[in-house]
Amino acid sequence: MNSIISNKSSNLSGEIIVPGDKSISHRSLIIGSAVTGKITIKNLLESEDVFATANALRQMGVTINKLSNNKWEVFGNGIGSLSGKNNMLDMGNSGTGARLLMGLVAGSDVEATFIGDESLSKRPMKRITLPLIETGAIIENINNDRLPIKIKGSKITLPIEYESSISSAQVKSSILLAGLSSLGSTTIVEPSLSRDHTERMLTYFGAKIETTKLKNSTWKITLDGIPTLIPLDIDVPSDPSSASFPIVSAIITPNSKVKVMNVCINELRIGLYKTLIEMGANIKFNNTRKINGEFIADITAETSKLKGITVPKSRVASMIDEYPILAVAAIKAKGDTIMEGVEELRYKETDRIKAICEGLQKLGIEATNTKDTMVVIGKGSKTKVNGNVQINSNLDHRIAMSFLCLGLISENPIIVEDTDTINSSFPFFLEKMKEIGAKFQQS
Repeated sequence: MNSIISNKSSNLSGEIIVPGDKSISHRSLIIGSAVTGKITIKNLLESEDVFATANALRQMGVTINKLSNNKWEVFGNGIGSLSGKNNMLDMGNSGTGARLLMGLVAGSDVEATFIGDESLSKRPMKRITLPLIETGAIIENINNDRLPIKIKGSKITLPIEYESSISSAQVKSSILLAGLSSLGSTTIVEPSLSRDHTERMLTYFGAKIETTKLKNSTWKITLDGIPTLIPLDIDVPSDPSSASFPIVSAIITPNSKVKVMNVCINELRIGLYKTLIEMGANIKFNNTRKINGEFIADITAETSKLKGITVPKSRVASMIDEYPILAVAAIKAKGDTIMEGVEELRYKETDRIKAICEGLQKLGIEATNTKDTMVVIGKGSKTKVNGNVQINSNLDHRIAMSFLCLGLISENPIIVEDTDTINSSFPFFLEKMKEIGAKFQQS
């Protein structure tokens, strides 16, 4: 496993383009495989996670070719068209790929066993398998609702109405993808509206989906089964989660100004940016436009004075992956930054709440947590990060990148261990950060 040393930096500046959005890249391949015909995908995220999804689809009979740098083609065979009886799908570290593909497999006459790396094999899957069983899928939970899991799908799934106790784009998407094969309507109700990339892309391809806010403030999403999916090309915008690392680095590093181009600013993905602006960050969105159903913009951030705020539970779904880098920004805020309702972070690649707090405490930063809250006590301009420590990323790419960004304002180096997993979401992270002046080196 590789380690990276992060050194104090100054005057971060420049314009960069970060890789394609991971969520949209997965969906481009998965939904593209259910289209009848060929689609071309530009700016696909070429990461280990996305490759795992592509390879799994290939195993089940989908032709996927790389045309040129970040440009791919998918030959869709239609809804419910996956094939094979003994597919062994190695999803690596990809929770998104595994959970969404489980839904697609449930809606096809196919058998597949899902396996993953050490980290993915610890993540809970019951939230996915329970609703898929209702659609008629036969599921063998070999390892107590952890991977490996074997699924035997059905080419015509049962229409279900499922009320989810959590707001999760992965749960919702898995159910919707299974519902493509249903002769009726599939409905999901969730407490708050989670990321809607699946709904947007299915609508873009011609599916009929209705999203309604109910009187009790929950949300109902209904998909009509057996839609005619039209083969249309996709241009994947840059990932707002990946953009958060150079953006926050610019905000906390003196004399800095950075622009990240062509970033997806889907309303359900920009909770971090709203939070940073509330904290006082100088962030601007320019050149806003829309491509294949998604809004994008260029985001500029400058060095800013921040204040601690309370981040409400209602914002969790729109920034679930950004809490590690928010915690880094929070150490430079004046006062407490209180993050509410974040229990879901305990079930990511690692227990992110524990990893964040332990890492900050190791650096002399005050950070506390309960089961579903996290608090970072910042001292504004008086905050000092001494460094001279090693941080174990616990094979979590976002923990690794967040503490590397923190090293840019540390008096002494911060060494982050086990950084290989960064490639699962942000290939060329080191190179992109170095472009704007970050002083990183591999040890």
